[in-house]
Amino acid sequence: MALYQKYVDWCGKTMEEKYILELQHIRKEYPGVVALKDVSIEVKKGEILALIGENGAGKSTLIKTCSGAVIPTSGKIVIDGKEFTHMSPQLAAENGIAIIYQEFNNVKGLSAAENLFLGNPIRKGILIDKKAMEREAKKAFDLLNIKINPSTLVGDLTVGYQQMIEIAKAIQQDAKVLIMDEPSAPLTTSEVESMFKVCELLRSKGVSIIYISHRLEEIYRLSDRIVVLRDGEYVKTLITKESHVDELIHLMVGRDLKESYPSRKDCISKDEIILELQNVTGNGNHNINLKLRKGEMLGLGGLVGAGRTELVQMIFGDVKKTEGKIIFNGKEINPKTPREAIDQGIALVPEDRKRHGALLEISIKDNINMPIYKRISTASVINSKVEWETAEKYQKSLLIKTPTLHQPVKNLSGGNQQKVIIGKWLAANSELIIFDEPTRGIDVGAKFEIYKLMNELLEQGKTILLISSEMEELMGMSDRIIVLAEGHITGELTKSEFNQNTIMKMASAV
Repeated sequence: MALYQKYVDWCGKTMEEKYILELQHIRKEYPGVVALKDVSIEVKKGEILALIGENGAGKSTLIKTCSGAVIPTSGKIVIDGKEFTHMSPQLAAENGIAIIYQEFNNVKGLSAAENLFLGNPIRKGILIDKKAMEREAKKAFDLLNIKINPSTLVGDLTVGYQQMIEIAKAIQQDAKVLIMDEPSAPLTTSEVESMFKVCELLRSKGVSIIYISHRLEEIYRLSDRIVVLRDGEYVKTLITKESHVDELIHLMVGRDLKESYPSRKDCISKDEIILELQNVTGNGNHNINLKLRKGEMLGLGGLVGAGRTELVQMIFGDVKKTEGKIIFNGKEINPKTPREAIDQGIALVPEDRKRHGALLEISIKDNINMPIYKRISTASVINSKVEWETAEKYQKSLLIKTPTLHQPVKNLSGGNQQKVIIGKWLAANSELIIFDEPTRGIDVGAKFEIYKLMNELLEQGKTILLISSEMEELMGMSDRIIVLAEGHITGELTKSEFNQNTIMKMASAV
């Protein structure tokens, strides 16, 4: 007992106080699939714990057991020494657990201060005291070194500031553990840096953070320890500064990835131009001129707001151009709708998969076959044999993790939802496939598989227009890069000229 007391004195805390949050032997079963299998993790007070794993590894399910969004089949949740078999959103909040999801819960028509006190306003008698809320909001923002005017409407703030309000809201509600799910995904580079500083400040004040990200450079920048999940199971916990990226990748995917970007043979036609834009103007872009050869992967580089997505919206018929010509396969086209573009052989894998990419409520099978139902039907009767063969083909080749093709897409992880969208356009056999941030929110192993599929498409005679905000991805996959800034082309680089500093300079229009 004396030895135990010496250990307690040395630690400055009892064994029960050692961890602020413990998830013990968590198991979660859904019909036909086990999402979590006996997972146990511990979070120390005032640490940033990274949670990583491939899509479908169980990360989202695990953190949702903390918030009460998911009730575990078995296991215990221990918060500050108090045991629970499951949580509810109210119970989680009362015990200091806060989660910031990728989709924020802000109300854009209300001010920053009103959002901070949403559901719990400061009152003077029966009336809401806006001035008091603004004063308290300013204190909260100042504490986190955030420069936000409390009276500004949230809808007028950048995504980065909207996220800061979510963080401030959690701290205002005395969060002990802040869970951040892919927090950098919607942010610009400067906003990511601001978010890092806030995370480090919260750690210094004793707040614990569970940080989920597919970006391993962020994990190494921020975290103290790393927990790896794979296929719903706990794999290992590592001390960040004692680990190596190759080790992490191996633990995540269960195999070594010898190269980040698979090699491919030269598929580019010297003479055949599949897409040409001549002085295309509209949707925020001005006088865009470019040529895309058959079998080429042309990368579009630029910062957020440069006009890359806006440009492909015009090519895909989602927004009408105001001037110029779009020439596809030697003929001028003016697609007025995406359906017209699809019929002409153009496909778009969009950046926002939930809003524009997939029909989340219907099955994987139906999503993959959606563009080709007309082709595989006779007198409005679908050829079910072809329908199933098509869905099975792309489910296997894309490694979509699902117990059945009847599974609604909404039940899949984010990365697997993206794979379903890609499978849909592969099934459509489009000639030009536009990939807008194709691997956003997708883990390392799944990225490599998608890169291989993109290369295979080129080798089959397809052509790809790639938008990526990941510099390494853009340079690793593109044959040529065109850079945009503020709706203008600011530079063009061949593969031998690729250089990160050069691209950034062009993107900044310096």
